[in-house]
Amino acid sequence: MAKKKNLVLSPVVKWVGGKRQLLNEIIPMIPKKYSTYYEPFLGGGAVLFNLQPKKAVVNDFNGELINVYNVIRDKPEELVENLKIHKKNNTSEYFYAIREYDRDTGLYEKLTSVEKAARIIYLNKTCYNGLYRVNSAGHFNTPYGRYKNPNIVNEPVVKAMSKYFNENDITIKNCDFRDALKGVRKGAFVYLDPPYMPISTSSSFTGYTENGFDADMQIELKKVCDKLNEKGIKFLQSNSDCEFIRELYKEYNIKIVKAKRFVNSKGNSRGEINEVLIYNYEQK
Repeated sequence: MAKKKNLVLSPVVKWVGGKRQLLNEIIPMIPKKYSTYYEPFLGGGAVLFNLQPKKAVVNDFNGELINVYNVIRDKPEELVENLKIHKKNNTSEYFYAIREYDRDTGLYEKLTSVEKAARIIYLNKTCYNGLYRVNSAGHFNTPYGRYKNPNIVNEPVVKAMSKYFNENDITIKNCDFRDALKGVRKGAFVYLDPPYMPISTSSSFTGYTENGFDADMQIELKKVCDKLNEKGIKFLQSNSDCEFIRELYKEYNIKIVKAKRFVNSKGNSRGEINEVLIYNYEQK
């Protein structure tokens, strides 16, 4: 009998390119049986937390984000208490004071892992559009959002996520996506949700890691997919629907899906756009 899903388990942060509203397209495409689930670009984790595999290797290059997940796994109660302090003090002035921490190296380094995690969740819940963005120096630079009642603490989700991490075989990594897939074997399944190829120069968004993810990195990712395919490992990838990506993956299956993009720095450029799902196996 299949283990029942925890319906409370869901992303604790809003992340650029989050997959919550594409789950009804993605989840049915994931094979029912696999040994280990791999997700090398975890982000907000919408697919992971919906799927809830018992064995998984998940990764993100963003160390701040991975610290959030490690703290949720290891110190959920302390995190909740820290978030309650942020909730109690939440104002525009307080937000900017907390945001400034990463501009003062000495001050930031004195923060505990719990305080760092609470800071990122607080900023994510209260900043404009929930847009995690850092500048070239790695400083969080999204302005205050002025929400009436942001869900800063979200204790049920923190507890559900901690329980999931601790009751299953979940490895959390903070490295390059290629390193995250080292040791992957036949029988595993890999879901790839990289930073998307921009469909125009104005739509480029590389702000949630300091180093961006350009066309050369997309080509590197394609090489990784080819290696997975050679090993007989099934993979599914999300990306933008553009000529570059379609040409790059022309020997694989490509499904076009419509996605509404709400997390955008320019409100007028939100709306329904085409994205692609690329995969190397037959759909049943």
